[in-house]
Amino acid sequence: MSFNRISGPVLERLSEIVGAENLLTSRDQLEKYSHDETEDLVYYPQAVVRPANTSQISALMKLCNENMIPVTPRGAGTGLSGGALAVHEGLVISLDRFNKIIEIDERNLQATLEPGVITEELMNAVAEKGLQYPVDPSSKGSCFIGGNIAHGSGGPRVVKYGTIREYILNLEVVLPDGEILWTGANTLKYAAGYNLTQLMIGSEGTLGIITKIVLKLIPLTMHSLVMLASFRTNEQACAAVSSIFVRGVVPSTLEFMERRGVEWVMEYDHFQFDLKPGIEAFLMIELDGNDPGLLMGDAETINDVLESHGCTDVLLADTAAQKEAVWRMRRTMPLSVKSNSIYKEEDTVVPRAELPKLIYGIKQIGARFGFDSVCYGHAGDGNLHVNIIKGNMSDADWNTKLKDGIREIFELTVSLGGTISGEHGIGSVQREFMNIKYSEVHLNLMRGIKAVFDPKGILNPGKIF
Repeated sequence: MSFNRISGPVLERLSEIVGAENLLTSRDQLEKYSHDETEDLVYYPQAVVRPANTSQISALMKLCNENMIPVTPRGAGTGLSGGALAVHEGLVISLDRFNKIIEIDERNLQATLEPGVITEELMNAVAEKGLQYPVDPSSKGSCFIGGNIAHGSGGPRVVKYGTIREYILNLEVVLPDGEILWTGANTLKYAAGYNLTQLMIGSEGTLGIITKIVLKLIPLTMHSLVMLASFRTNEQACAAVSSIFVRGVVPSTLEFMERRGVEWVMEYDHFQFDLKPGIEAFLMIELDGNDPGLLMGDAETINDVLESHGCTDVLLADTAAQKEAVWRMRRTMPLSVKSNSIYKEEDTVVPRAELPKLIYGIKQIGARFGFDSVCYGHAGDGNLHVNIIKGNMSDADWNTKLKDGIREIFELTVSLGGTISGEHGIGSVQREFMNIKYSEVHLNLMRGIKAVFDPKGILNPGKIF
């Protein structure tokens, strides 16, 4: 697809639509929008606009559609797949001014908001009213809810409460030609035609730009406790995961952490923890509900399961300070890895009973290709984040052979019944691996859907496929 650059007259029209103060064109202004949290990727757009309402976005899209200018929608820039980067230059539309919670409907347990609301701010606002939005990605303190929807983001509590797909009821969307539509209805059931709301979730800004959101809320749980279980091997820890569910207990969180990740947290965050010799892996398990007695009963059941899988020690955190300390270890882990070494993060997901085979295979692949890895993630739903560490790998091998190793990791993942992204999306980073999971029939159907929504291909080009 051939695109045009932004001409002088188009630049003037952009200024008229959003105001001169919300049109950014200098190199210094554009630097912030040239990258996200993905390693090594930098793409400068020609210009960035910061619209304030849906009508402005509609006018922007009509202008760009008429002039064949590529458009990249952007949230907070916390993505890990390069999904919000302007790989074809053109225009970035930043949603940072769309930051209002419009309504919290306590009667229907719903909220209406704009896509630039920070996820944790939404969680806190509804909690004040005794309600809960349980989808909490690790970057919840900085990421936007619109970006979460565009990427199908998850987080640790997906295991009990479900993915973001189960909470999005209706979306206002601006299409590539500037048309505005609501995708569904503000109802818990929806069986009238194709479900366009679900199609938008995970579409990574390639089909339309989300401008308003109606989502489902649930009552706030009143009590929780956290268990931290130690194991001598990764495989023992991973094998225990499925067994917990087989015993009839569904934790609100079930996270896996490797020893090296914990060591790096201790160094990075000056975190005090008694890391015993011979311990190689941990499971962090949270239980929540409204009856403390039932929680303790579930904790006892889990403890029996953990012991049967070789668990050496279980710490029980039930005070706020103790729970915060354990959560701090897990939430700090991505930052500690990032600060410690040159790395690449991959996002794998398999049926949870296959986790032992997945992590064993990842280590074997790393040994053959010469790279290390630190793994952690949402073991309760089979989602493992694989942080590939350069270590002693040569620059030449890192730049040439590493992709072959990553491909083998994804081939292993798919062979175990999994897929190549659980919650980080495809963006521009994983698109070359899509053929591991999807046949040409799959990919052509996706391309056909893209062509119906965006015949000129201007919206977030160079992503997914």
